[in-house]
Amino acid sequence: MAVERNIHVRIIATIGLVLVTALASAQVTLKMIPPPEDVAAVPADAAKTKSGLASKVITKGTGKARPREDDTVTVHYTGWTTDGKMFDSSVAKGKPSTFPLNRVIAGWTEGLQLMVVGEKRRLWIPEALAYKGRDPKGMLVFDVELIKIQ
Repeated sequence: MAVERNIHVRIIATIGLVLVTALASAQVTLKMIPPPEDVAAVPADAAKTKSGLASKVITKGTGKARPREDDTVTVHYTGWTTDGKMFDSSVAKGKPSTFPLNRVIAGWTEGLQLMVVGEKRRLWIPEALAYKGRDPKGMLVFDVELIKIQ
């Protein structure tokens, strides 16, 4: 019994070590991407929608089709709060993100439907279209590049 118990303890310890090592290597330290100069407020030349979303094309796209709310999209993005703090970035992670457009914050759902493939756009998303008082709070600014519509 003692030998069998010792084997079980070793197996559990090995599994625990493997899990801890996997979790440690999975943590990503994001390279901070500097905020755009206009991160603090919507510039006068930004287009605005009735909902309060503001946006500005940074790079024109090459596609013609625009995603619909029920499409899945692949994008590269970086997000900042209006005080210039980056809070998330697929660019810093080195891998684009793919998700159903109707499963993200309302500002993304609306903003990406304005875009064509290859386009990069800056979005100023009011809190009501973002996380509605949850962190990160306030208006959020995203640079989004639409890579693919599935």
